[in-house]
Amino acid sequence: MSTLIFGHKSPDTDAITSAITFAQYEKLSGNSDVEAVALGTPNDETKFALDYFKVDAPRVITAAAPETDTVELVDHNEAQQSVDDRDQVTIAKVIDHHRIANFQTAAPLYMNIQPLGSCNSIIYGMYKEAGFELTPTLAGLMASGLISDTLLLKSPTTTAKDKQIFAELQEIAGVDLTEYGLKMLKAGTNLAARTDKELIDGDAKTFDMNGVKVRVAQINTVDLNEIYDRQAAITDAMQAEVDADGYGLFLTVATDILNSNSVGFALGATDKVEAAFGKKFDANKRLDLPGVVSRKKQVVPQLTEAFN
Repeated sequence: MSTLIFGHKSPDTDAITSAITFAQYEKLSGNSDVEAVALGTPNDETKFALDYFKVDAPRVITAAAPETDTVELVDHNEAQQSVDDRDQVTIAKVIDHHRIANFQTAAPLYMNIQPLGSCNSIIYGMYKEAGFELTPTLAGLMASGLISDTLLLKSPTTTAKDKQIFAELQEIAGVDLTEYGLKMLKAGTNLAARTDKELIDGDAKTFDMNGVKVRVAQINTVDLNEIYDRQAAITDAMQAEVDADGYGLFLTVATDILNSNSVGFALGATDKVEAAFGKKFDANKRLDLPGVVSRKKQVVPQLTEAFN
């Protein structure tokens, strides 16, 4: 049985490319019987990156136990973000750059958790430490994950180490990553081609906040008016998921990637959102979030504090 390596549900570019780059790391380490898989199909941004570097998308799985007894997690650790049956398999390794929550195992495991801008930044460091050669293709995939998670180094999650890694990856990949990164990010903002459900599911994570099931979706755009025009329909799609999955709060954050600002709209415990950010939803049921671009650093901690 192969060990399966995967990122979180509703996978973004960092989740999918981290699975690929870490699977190659494992193979170089002598663990040849591993496979990178995904818990969902790539979004348009990720497809752009995979197509650019001519790499096939990992196959999608909905359960792990039917085909393996061991898994390795990248870019996540929380149970509700992972494969549904992960309690039936052994988690051997976790490589992540998020908070640790709702996580326990029956056996010891290897964990590498660092507060860097992307999971690929951690994996890059592991390659360097092991002395493994990084091909231009792998460097390009790692850079894609870093660009995606930091919005081309504009996010407050970006560290000095990430900037150094970005420069080194650019040299190895042989690509102008600033030019490439803008194209990649814009590829993910083709909202017209996506349904309302696809918009809210494309980059969404579920959190347990003091016993409340909280869903936070993020939609990147280059024009917030595209979101405003569809707000009613998007809210209807959110309501359908609230009804089906029992979320106590569903917050969608629409982010203008060119101007580094966001706007939020929510269903459920909207008072917690207002408490988290110290402001009220306006008459259009929107919450202006100037300077907010990072769910991990600028949304989830604030909501968690409000619920606690």
